[in-house]
Amino acid sequence: MIAQVAVAALAAGGLAACGGSSDAVLNWYVNPDGVAVFEKYADQCSTGDYDIEVQLLPTGATDQRTQLARRLAAEDSSTDLMNLDPVFVPEFANAGWLKEVEGDLGDRIIGSTEGEGDYLSGAAETVVWEDKAYAIPLWANTQILWYRESLAKAAGLDMTQPVTWEQVIKAAADNGGSVGVQADKYEAYVVWINALVQGAGGAIVSDTEAGRDAKVEIDSDAGREAATVIEMLADSSAAQPDLSVSREGTSLGQMFPKNGPGEFMTNWTFVYKNYEGVIDQPGGPTKEQFDDLRWARYPATVEGEVSKPPVGGIDIGVGAFSKHPEWAAEAAECITSEQAQVDLALEAGLMPSTNAAYDEVAASGDYPKELIELYRTSVDEGGPRPKSAYYSMISGAIQSTWHSPESVDPDTTPEESAAYLEDVLEGKSLL
Repeated sequence: MIAQVAVAALAAGGLAACGGSSDAVLNWYVNPDGVAVFEKYADQCSTGDYDIEVQLLPTGATDQRTQLARRLAAEDSSTDLMNLDPVFVPEFANAGWLKEVEGDLGDRIIGSTEGEGDYLSGAAETVVWEDKAYAIPLWANTQILWYRESLAKAAGLDMTQPVTWEQVIKAAADNGGSVGVQADKYEAYVVWINALVQGAGGAIVSDTEAGRDAKVEIDSDAGREAATVIEMLADSSAAQPDLSVSREGTSLGQMFPKNGPGEFMTNWTFVYKNYEGVIDQPGGPTKEQFDDLRWARYPATVEGEVSKPPVGGIDIGVGAFSKHPEWAAEAAECITSEQAQVDLALEAGLMPSTNAAYDEVAASGDYPKELIELYRTSVDEGGPRPKSAYYSMISGAIQSTWHSPESVDPDTTPEESAAYLEDVLEGKSLL
């Protein structure tokens, strides 16, 4: 997920942990979300044996992958700990770049994929590759539908019942509102496409264990349903002017405009704390406007079919070439502790990966309890992106053929993207 907006800029000199006085250093590469909490735990989890130092990765998921992959492919021994987007785990594990999570913790993570452990099953599933755990879930992200209650009422939508993308787009268009999505040519656009396809009962690819021989399935009824939704929004007056370059942060600004009813918006869990933190500040909502903010389950692609909310988050991996693998594994457990997860939720809006931490967050009173339960349900009932060692190729091929959203055509885009993706996986075409 891209770094939150409306937060204070990070000073370059503030990225290193306070640390202790040990000669050994564990480098922890982190994404730019929740950095203040990471710094705190880098300090708290440092010991007499080692100091943990925080190193900041680029903002975008693709750039994060590139930097980490280059280091690990070179067997860099200074890459001890790293924050991983869930889609990186299969690729990195398959390449032998991650240390396996062993012992009781590994067993608990694997058991959680079957609902027999404390981790949310949707979060645990992101770190398991070939029946082994290769990272520890830190926070579990998901998308829900954020909206203005007054806009939904004006449209006559019953938000206590599941709503479809078609209903949301029409409601916004008919009442002067808009629909916020992420449709720039980057990873979050694939997140949207994947959720639409899964919500129609399909998949971009299947049999991902076969690697390059995975079955490409996007040229299907589900793929055409997904393209229909994107075409519908692109052709609608509800489309925001920056649709083809829209990102998590840009879509936030349309919820509380100076004039107009606001928007329906699919976005990640950070939204609530982001808006709450800027009430009555320049560019932020008034208290009255914030009280008009509501949430619902991710929209359905097809009426009558249960939606598949996106699943994301951050997992903590230990580099396979670390000089101090045992210490790094120990540190990884410390920085993914229950309290660390609670602090990330309360201070940065990044939701936990364990049920125990979720219960603490719900009991804190910092969030509406129904919102917390919607997050938790969405993670466990959501749809992950394809779990493949070749995911970067899959994502790149989809971005290339489905962007811009204004060019998407249900009659041609799924078919053309399937052919191109097959060629990319077979090595016949380059991204």
